[in-house]
Amino acid sequence: MRILTFCVVYKATNLTLHAENTKSFNQPMKRFFQLLGPGLLYAGAAIGVSHLVQSTRAGAEFGFELMWVLLAANLLKFPFFEVGSRYVLATGNNLIQAYNKEGKWVLWLFLALTVVTMFPILAALTIVTAGLSNSIFPSDLNAIQTSAILLAFTMLVLVIGRFRLLNNMIKVVILILTISTIIAVVAALGVRENIEEIATAQFDWLNKMHILFLIAFIGWMPAPIDIVVWGSLWSQSKNSELTQKPSIKEALIEFRTGYFGTMFIAAAFLALGALIMNQRGEELSANGVIFADQLINLYTSSIGAWAYPVIAIAAFTTMLSTTITVADAYPRTVRESIHFLFPNSPSRRTSYFLWMLVLMIGTMVILYQAKSMRFLVDMATTLSFITAPVLAYLNYRVITNKAIPKRFQPASYLKIWSIIGITFLTVFTLFYIIWRFVS
Repeated sequence: MRILTFCVVYKATNLTLHAENTKSFNQPMKRFFQLLGPGLLYAGAAIGVSHLVQSTRAGAEFGFELMWVLLAANLLKFPFFEVGSRYVLATGNNLIQAYNKEGKWVLWLFLALTVVTMFPILAALTIVTAGLSNSIFPSDLNAIQTSAILLAFTMLVLVIGRFRLLNNMIKVVILILTISTIIAVVAALGVRENIEEIATAQFDWLNKMHILFLIAFIGWMPAPIDIVVWGSLWSQSKNSELTQKPSIKEALIEFRTGYFGTMFIAAAFLALGALIMNQRGEELSANGVIFADQLINLYTSSIGAWAYPVIAIAAFTTMLSTTITVADAYPRTVRESIHFLFPNSPSRRTSYFLWMLVLMIGTMVILYQAKSMRFLVDMATTLSFITAPVLAYLNYRVITNKAIPKRFQPASYLKIWSIIGITFLTVFTLFYIIWRFVS
């Protein structure tokens, strides 16, 4: 009887310990998924032209030669991208409010940079999405006509407030695209016998066209720094929904998961371009429809034809979601900036719809004037490159302000990291401006 009692007690104790261990393991995971949001929204906005177009093009034209540039760009910009999460936790405010506190001139500078870049950036995203649409759903419409329909659809989605549904769906789509990309890279590695041939240096540092592409490649790698402001708005909104405010550690883990995840996916797209298109001596087309066919073929040629519908829908949905995210973010950003600069301006809702209409009209004007998809992409990414040092400095200035508690400020090594990043971006930008417009 004693033995039986002992066995029952021992078993019960083990079950209790197991349950407690399982609970202690599940709690951090449950908390992580509860906080998940801004990092995923960042990933959804970042995974677009910089990944599907520029990273693939880098691999197709130069093999693995620019992989180090991709990684360096992501690492150099990293400290500036997490400023949004830090600042919102420290103050409860977003970065637009931070710029306003720094001085009206800071907010004016940010607003000017935003207005200059928002039209070509949305145009680049729209034309790539239109190319994918015309490839997957063939019609007699040209890229400009399809772009107009997509912009009208975007306005409709935002006006009736159905973006949340699409945003929830994009989480699944990004997961599918990520898994498919990893499988495609592994499969391509399996069929590629002489990988060392791809690693042969092909990038010419004295070639003007190569340098222009490098500037454009860095400009949106991993994304325009404007996204940091959007991220602060998303974090502010997410934190207001939570009963328990996240710690700085929790917020940074959530954001860094999204940030370094997008860096990994960008590297995978470059690898696909190198392993498949570079092997064939094939360049990424400047025509949107042909580009879309080439992009989808990267997967079907390594995974199999069965993957076409999965990849086609995933790529199109990813680009459409990115387009809608940007079309929503820019009017909100301009609206908030104008609200602080002109307190008696129209209501936020009226201002939002007014600037959305201005954005759509300006985007269509640029699309009608554009020479090709590649021209638009290079123009938008180059503008982002030129404005990056200014935005990086503004973000560094905000987060190192004496009013920010030390525990929310970057560690000393991140401050040094930031200064190195600002210096690199500034020197490289000045070199480009002098080389491009003066010499």
